[in-house]
Amino acid sequence: MTHEHWMQFALTEAEKALAKGEVPIGAVVVMENRLIGRGHNLVETLQDATAHAEMLAITAAAGTATSWRLEGATLYVTVEPCPMCSGALLLSRISGLIYGAEDARFGACGSASNVIDTNPFGPPVQMVTGIKRNECQALLQEFFKKLRQK
Repeated sequence: MTHEHWMQFALTEAEKALAKGEVPIGAVVVMENRLIGRGHNLVETLQDATAHAEMLAITAAAGTATSWRLEGATLYVTVEPCPMCSGALLLSRISGLIYGAEDARFGACGSASNVIDTNPFGPPVQMVTGIKRNECQALLQEFFKKLRQK
């Protein structure tokens, strides 16, 4: 399967967030060519600052794998992870990160800061950026346009 294939699942999660009035970010965790965790932003719904798409997807993946150690897994996320989510990715030992759109304000994978490159926990995380970037950005633009109209 291609990165584009798995990113489409993350985009579907982002669309779920958008439908709930959440910032439209979606994430999935893939291991051995199998989707083992998924999540979308639920910060407003749960009134929980940690309910980011990546955090929820990693938690779901750990449940499916019955282990917090997700070596060999890849996280697909529509927007560059923040410092909290990047830290969770490192702590869970996820091996790959694929994201669509950069986040100049909070992105911790090279945009605003770089938590991923300072990984003290294991081998470097393999990272690919820009997969379905236009689709990922379009969801964000739609959300913030509606927000400004209110």
